[in-house]
Amino acid sequence: MSSQEEQIIVKTGKVKVNDINMYYEIYGDGFPLVMIMGLGVSFDYWNPNIIEEFSKNFNVIVFDNRGAGRTDKPDTEYSIKLFADDTIGLMEALNIERAHVLGHSMGGAIAQEIGLNYPERVEKLILSSTTCGGRKFITPSTEVTQIVMRDREGMDQEEIVRNLVSVRFTEDFIKNNPEFIEEEIQRELKAPITPPYSFKRQGIAVAQFNTAKRLKNINTPTLVLHGKKDILVPTKNGEILAELIPGAKISLFDKSGHETHFHEPEKYVKIILEFLK
Repeated sequence: MSSQEEQIIVKTGKVKVNDINMYYEIYGDGFPLVMIMGLGVSFDYWNPNIIEEFSKNFNVIVFDNRGAGRTDKPDTEYSIKLFADDTIGLMEALNIERAHVLGHSMGGAIAQEIGLNYPERVEKLILSSTTCGGRKFITPSTEVTQIVMRDREGMDQEEIVRNLVSVRFTEDFIKNNPEFIEEEIQRELKAPITPPYSFKRQGIAVAQFNTAKRLKNINTPTLVLHGKKDILVPTKNGEILAELIPGAKISLFDKSGHETHFHEPEKYVKIILEFLK
């Protein structure tokens, strides 16, 4: 039997997608699994162990959204629909006709738009720690909102990343995993979102997002994942998604905050692999 390192195929690069150059990485072999990350961050925010586990079964594609990480950051209007178009453009550039699509947080909003506008490109849909937006969005507390939307002018990149730790992870997780938190912060600093306008552009796109009335049109098999201790996108948002999407399955994570893939990674992988069989 070949070693794990031999099983994982890695390809990195940039391709022209719409009006931007988009950075991506590919791991593993098999049916494609496109993983979409959230607001204001590069794909480095994914738990690397999750990518490794999925790459044993799938051709995993991760990338930086418009305005984040190593992808271009034009100072123009962004929208969730545009992010979805970018994702499909990347799939076309990589000759991927159809894929499973996993979106986390804002990435889950992008995944919804892909499911609605490009159903023929999606085999199965996984929506993690996300919302349908609009009036049905159950908002976080004022305190949490102030932390996330804090003006980044004058803040260095490490300060920006550290500022978000308390809303991404539970108090218990932070207390019990101090070394991991430090390692995660340093890994995320590899490709921070700069300049500040790019975060604001993404934030406006999220604020304008709303799929509530259209979700009844999703016919793709859908799985909703959400942490019961999520203070950034409260759990009720996941329950609303599962109610609005025909036939959707939902799995809640008792110990998880916003980053379910870090809080309970074994359960996260197990549930997704079972759904994708």
